[in-house]
Amino acid sequence: MIVGIGVDVVLVTRFTQQLKKAPALRERLFVPAERPLTVRSLAARFAAKEAVAKALGAPAGMNWQDCQVVLDSRGAPQVEVTGTVAEVARARGVVRWHLSLSHDGDVATAMVVAEGKG
Repeated sequence: MIVGIGVDVVLVTRFTQQLKKAPALRERLFVPAERPLTVRSLAARFAAKEAVAKALGAPAGMNWQDCQVVLDSRGAPQVEVTGTVAEVARARGVVRWHLSLSHDGDVATAMVVAEGKG
């Protein structure tokens, strides 16, 4: 059963400008393992975090660092949630995440499906 879906698009040049304008943003949005990645990869990961929030109904109070993109043993991106995001996901019955990331030119895109039991 699908609990929710989310999609987000990030313009890489705009995201780059935001990170230059507010360097602390990198630390606020990303966990230490994500921070050294290229801006293009960070833009896709930010899109994934936004898509996760949308799949959960965008509730207030979720911490950006409680959602991250990790790579599985084959190198495929996976959503990993902890803390505030995991609490909301549990409350909504999410048992599994599906994630697709894409880049094309100056655009990074993420699509998320939150799956529940059923």
